[in-house]
Amino acid sequence: MIENLIMFLIYVCVLAGVIYLVLWVIQSVAGIGIPPKVVQIVWVIFILIVLLLLIRMVVPSISGHKVF
Repeated sequence: MIENLIMFLIYVCVLAGVIYLVLWVIQSVAGIGIPPKVVQIVWVIFILIVLLLLIRMVVPSISGHKVF
């Protein structure tokens, strides 16, 4: 279980980095202005998905199967 948790946290960090890079490229390189509220919504959705997956992984009886 600990190995799955560590791998999950690594995946979360990589995915957060990818989201940050995509937002940075869109705003800085492409020059498209994204409203700050949209960026906040993207991060809130990301955090909610991560929390859902973490809860499903830690308490497998809720979902009935493992995430990984």
